[in-house]
Amino acid sequence: MDIQRRKDDHIRINLEEDVRSALTTGLERYQLPHEALPELNLMDVETQTTVFQKKVGMPLLISSMTGGTDATDRINAHLAEAAQTKKVAMGVGSERVLLEHPERTAQFRNIRKRAPDIPLFANLGAVQLNYGVKKDDVLRIIDAIEADGLILHLNPLQEALQEGGNTDFSGLSSKISKLIPALPVPLIVKEVGWGIAPKTARLLYDAGVRVIDVAGAGGTSWSEVEKHRLWDEKKQKLASSFVGWGIPTALSIELVKKEVPEATLWASGGLTNGLDVAKVLLLGASMGGMAGRLLSAAQDGPEKIIDLLDLMQEELRLAMFLAGARTIAEFQTKSLIRLV
Repeated sequence: MDIQRRKDDHIRINLEEDVRSALTTGLERYQLPHEALPELNLMDVETQTTVFQKKVGMPLLISSMTGGTDATDRINAHLAEAAQTKKVAMGVGSERVLLEHPERTAQFRNIRKRAPDIPLFANLGAVQLNYGVKKDDVLRIIDAIEADGLILHLNPLQEALQEGGNTDFSGLSSKISKLIPALPVPLIVKEVGWGIAPKTARLLYDAGVRVIDVAGAGGTSWSEVEKHRLWDEKKQKLASSFVGWGIPTALSIELVKKEVPEATLWASGGLTNGLDVAKVLLLGASMGGMAGRLLSAAQDGPEKIIDLLDLMQEELRLAMFLAGARTIAEFQTKSLIRLV
């Protein structure tokens, strides 16, 4: 099936079907610290931080979602305008479509035009390095959006369930290691919603990857998304068996932080508000990523996204105030309270 059709299917299914994981993120097992006497003026609390030397309004990434069709390009346009207004980082969806349909290059270039100042990240499935994608192809997708970084995503379960999926994940760590010196921007490696295990984190770090987005379980389950694209009943049942698969986001952060404390961690997977972002910051991540809730807001234009980002920023800011932290750096010295 054409990749453009698949992208439109993914958006439709995410908006119309219940594709949540059977697992929770694990963040509900933690309580943010509360200081009844914070010794702060709320007006002095600042959520700003830096991402790859660019200032952002808060440590939130609009996680990679889509792009490459008329419908998905409109979504990216709305997301980019909102990201620029709120000065938050943004990732685009897989740009493999650009390699197969170079006529879509202008649409990807428009993302940077709408968001000239923010950290913007290119995106490609890591497995494509085993299916003919070369260094020059990777440089093309980085150039297309004048990216500040490249996200390589790992999605073995999704590829295994997808019709015509690419399932040869052998030798990828070596190929990633060889690619890194050729990149003009930093590399981030992420899962798509099933989490990063300690062994994988160590393998990636030893390969030269310095930024890992755990993208844990607890949000969208892409096995459920692919289930809704399958016509074969046996394959649908197979996909359904994995609705509870993966490492919950909170646990993945903890495990990876312990295994490779020197790595920079980002955390996505089931985050829904500013308090979730606050929790992952205290678990050891430097940025929280969000997709599903923002996708729903992106259908009609940038205004609803901006309103949602405003709310998330105020949630984070108030959480910082109540924890007695004026800056993100101060906040990250605080500790969560484990409930169970």
